[in-house]
Amino acid sequence: MIKFLFIILIAGFLLQQILHMNNEKVERIEVKEFGLLDDGRTVKVYTLKNKLGSSIEILDLGGILKSINVADRNGKFSDIALGFNNPQQYLTDSPYMGALIGRYANRIAKGRFTLDGMEYSLAINNSENTLHGGITGFDKQIWKSSPSTVNNEAQLKLSLISQDGDEGYPGKVSAIVTYRFNDQNKLTITYLATTDKATVINLTNHAYFNLNGHTAGSILDHEVMINASHYTPVNSTLIPTGEIATVRGTPMDFQTSKPIGRDINIDDPQLNFGLGFDHNWVLNKSTEGIISLAATAYSPKSGKFINVYTDQPGIQFYTGNFLDGSIKGKDKTFYQHRDAFCLETQHFPDSPNQTNFPTTELRPGEQYKTTTIYEFGIKN
Repeated sequence: MIKFLFIILIAGFLLQQILHMNNEKVERIEVKEFGLLDDGRTVKVYTLKNKLGSSIEILDLGGILKSINVADRNGKFSDIALGFNNPQQYLTDSPYMGALIGRYANRIAKGRFTLDGMEYSLAINNSENTLHGGITGFDKQIWKSSPSTVNNEAQLKLSLISQDGDEGYPGKVSAIVTYRFNDQNKLTITYLATTDKATVINLTNHAYFNLNGHTAGSILDHEVMINASHYTPVNSTLIPTGEIATVRGTPMDFQTSKPIGRDINIDDPQLNFGLGFDHNWVLNKSTEGIISLAATAYSPKSGKFINVYTDQPGIQFYTGNFLDGSIKGKDKTFYQHRDAFCLETQHFPDSPNQTNFPTTELRPGEQYKTTTIYEFGIKN
C-alpha cells in the first residue's frame, strides 16, 4: 500500500512538471533594484523574457526601455536600445532615451494653448516651446508597477497620477501603460488615460534604436519605410506650419524603403531645420483608429528589423541629430551624431493649436486609449 501511494505521488509530481513545462510557466519576468537617484529614491528594473531568449528591460522610472536584447541573423544577441547604467543619468543627461512621454509628446508652440475659452501656459523647455511634457514630464516620474505573466506573455503594468496643473496642464489625469512581450518577439504597448477636467494628451515611447547594437555607431545604412504619403512641415523651431504636404519629390519620401543616409544631407529647408529627419509623418489609414503597419526599419549588416504597428495617426521619425558625443551611455559608449533613430507613434505636434489636425482633447467620462506594437525579427 505504501509503495502504491509512493508511486501515485511520484506520478503526480511528474505530471505537474509536464504541465508546468507545457504551459511555459518558466520565469518570464524578474525584478531587481537598478540603483538610487540622487534624492534617495530607489529605481527598479523589470526584465521581460520570452522562449526565444530575447529580453527587454524596463524601469519603473519613466517606464523607460533600458535595453532590448534580440538575436541577429547569426543567432548572436545584442542590445539595440541606447540608454544608461546609472538611473540618475535619465534625469540629468538623457534626451528622453526609451522613456514614456507625457502629458504631451512632441512640441507645443510657445507653451500655450486654448481649450474651452481658457488659455493655458505650460513650462517652456525647448527654445520658446514646450517639448515632451515640460521640465518634469512623465519620463521623470517613478510609476507604480505591477508585473505578471498573462497568456504566456511577460506583462508590466505601470500607473501614474498627474495632478491638475502639473507643468501647466489642466485636469487630474490617471494614466496606465502596459508593456507585453510575447514569444513572437512582439512588444505591445497599450496606453490608457482618463481625466477629471478637459485637457490635452498625447503619449508615446521615445526609444532610440540601433539595429547593429547600441555601441555600433552610425545608423545611416539602415533602411526605413514609412507608410505615409504626407507629412507635416515645420518652421525653424520645429513647430508644424499647419500644412499637410505630400512627400512626393522630397527627401521625406519613405514610401519605398531606402537607406537613412541617402537623402539626409541634402540641402533642403526641412532637413536644415531638423539637422536631419525630425518630422511627423501622416500615416496612411484606410480606417481611422485601426492598428496597421506604420513603418519598418532594417539593418543589412545584422539582419535585424523592426516593424511598427499603431492605431495612431502619426509617427515621428528622428535620426539622432542632436546626439553630439557628450553623453556617456551603457558600456562606456559615447553616443555620437546619428548613432540611433526613433520611431515615435503619436498624434501630431502642436495639435492643440492646429485646428486642421486630429484632436488631442480628452474630457471627463472619456478614455484615451491607443496601442503600438514593435515587432523584432531577422532577415537572412
